[in-house]
Amino acid sequence: MTPVNETRKKIIYIAQAGVVAALYTVLTIIAAGFDLASGAIQVRFSEALCILPYFTHAAVPGLTIGCLISNLVTGCALPDIIFGSLATFIGAVGSYHLRHNRYLCSVPPIVSNMLIIPFILTYAYHIPGGIPYFMVTVGIGEMISCMVLGQILLTALKPFKGRVFRMDEE
Repeated sequence: MTPVNETRKKIIYIAQAGVVAALYTVLTIIAAGFDLASGAIQVRFSEALCILPYFTHAAVPGLTIGCLISNLVTGCALPDIIFGSLATFIGAVGSYHLRHNRYLCSVPPIVSNMLIIPFILTYAYHIPGGIPYFMVTVGIGEMISCMVLGQILLTALKPFKGRVFRMDEE
């Protein structure tokens, strides 16, 4: 690959990651306006974007940075900023590894958030309810966001994947 093509590929990757981060942030701020972005019961519309690693690896840093920025601007506690972003990163990496199955790629963000966020809600925010309860509520919220909304988004984007996303070279 020529240096010009390599540079172009890097620019596209950074641009895609930036767009994903910006979309994640805006959608989280909208969800926060409806009090759905945090707490025991949360449905972040932005989590629907967790299917984007199905299309491009650039979504992995995009989702992680978007979550980090979202948690900063919505006033989350420091453990949430750190570990909530880590949960998103883990979910995005898992989705990328399962990108060959459109339905399974929704599962890693659900699982990572179900396992990590309840501890944040319990120990950083001291919300009453208990970890098992939060695993259920966060899991349901993630299923709505990732499986329902995410699969709708995936279906809508799939016909345009060649134009919207540059396919990763294997």
